[in-house]
Amino acid sequence: MNGIINIYKEAGFTSFDVVAKLRGILREKKIGHTGTLDPDATGVLPVCVGNATKVCGLLTDKDKEYEAVLQLGLSSDTQDATGQILRDRSELLHTLTEERVREVIMGFVGDYEQVPPMYSALKVGGKKLCDLAREGIEVERKARLVHIYDIQILQVQIPLVTMRVHCSKGTYIRTLCDDIGESLGVGGLMKSLVRTRVSCFSIEQAVTLAQIEKHRDLGKLDEILLPVDGVFCQYPALHVTSEAKKRLQNGNRLSLDDISDMPDKSLLHANAQFRVYDNTERFYGIYSWDETRRDMKSIKMFL
Repeated sequence: MNGIINIYKEAGFTSFDVVAKLRGILREKKIGHTGTLDPDATGVLPVCVGNATKVCGLLTDKDKEYEAVLQLGLSSDTQDATGQILRDRSELLHTLTEERVREVIMGFVGDYEQVPPMYSALKVGGKKLCDLAREGIEVERKARLVHIYDIQILQVQIPLVTMRVHCSKGTYIRTLCDDIGESLGVGGLMKSLVRTRVSCFSIEQAVTLAQIEKHRDLGKLDEILLPVDGVFCQYPALHVTSEAKKRLQNGNRLSLDDISDMPDKSLLHANAQFRVYDNTERFYGIYSWDETRRDMKSIKMFL
């Protein structure tokens, strides 16, 4: 069983819980998730099965989209509604206007230096920050450059703001909410979070664990097990000739003569990447164009 399942993670489950339950449902050990999602958060969690686990790291690096509710006036130790309230500045909310709130939020679009929260899975000295935080230990964290591609403000009803955030990997929406609150001078925390998209995997196509069990019982798992090459739909597809199939199977370099359906020559620029299939439409991996040698070298193989 090889492929990717676009799971809708329900509230109360950790990403590890989802993988553990899926191993039982599919009776498959080789399963990995593509990035943690807080237990109380819901939404898209692509899970890789079989040889698709090779793309876990690639999906973790992809851009993501979230829908979050920011609550102004409160600050917590976890930067969300599950934590202990450290400061209540609700009495200052009357100083805010919708125009000011929108202006400050949109100021976070673009490159943004973000300090990771203590309650996170990042490790320092071999220990997770969240474990240190539970022991009452706070350590210095270096700010990391993240990128906010876009923020759509869906609704402003002070103290609540609903927004859709399109961001780069490594962005903590909890911390974004906290930073917005501090910039407004009233504090803020993340009241709720839904991940609506990871790369090309959207919430509209996501399935719950219960739905996966139903598909298994009906013998229809193939309907929800997405092929590995779907992750690379942005790359043009190439097919090798029957004579070159052995070289492809071994991950060898491929010459232009090995390709049966040569693309537009304008696509052959330095480091251009392609999905490569054999002559029977079986996907083998990602190849990159080597401008110096004028041939293609394998980047990632999925055998």
